Amino acid sequence: MDIKIINRSAHALPAYETEASAGMDLRADLIEPIMIAPMERKLIPTGLFMELPVGFEAQIRPRSGLALKHGISILNSPGTIDADYRGELKILLINLSTTEFEIGNGDRIAQMVISRHEQVNWEEVNILTETIRGAGGYGHTGL
Repeated sequence: MDIKIINRSAHALPAYETEASAGMDLRADLIEPIMIAPMERKLIPTGLFMELPVGFEAQIRPRSGLALKHGISILNSPGTIDADYRGELKILLINLSTTEFEIGNGDRIAQMVISRHEQVNWEEVNILTETIRGAGGYGHTGL
């Protein structure tokens, strides 16, 4: 699939790192480094603008290495970029660790997965089909 993209950063376009990768790394586009204090959140620019086809979204997800090694994650994860959004891709990072973390220009800060989706039409009813699970929710199957 071809997707139109504008790259106003000095970095390469997002790319798949391996043949079977689902996500592409997104890089910070910064004039100077940004410090994120413990429990602080910051919106990090990427310098990227894109035009997704209708019926697709871009999901923004944390990078596992940043999460494990530094406690850096993404709020509203996965974030959704809709097909009709034309603004700059910005990543909402949070520092869940107890120490400050520095984001530098070009640092890989998130992953982006392009995914197909459907829109639904609601059919209001009074009764839903019965299942074995029924209304069993959080924790109903045990540990």
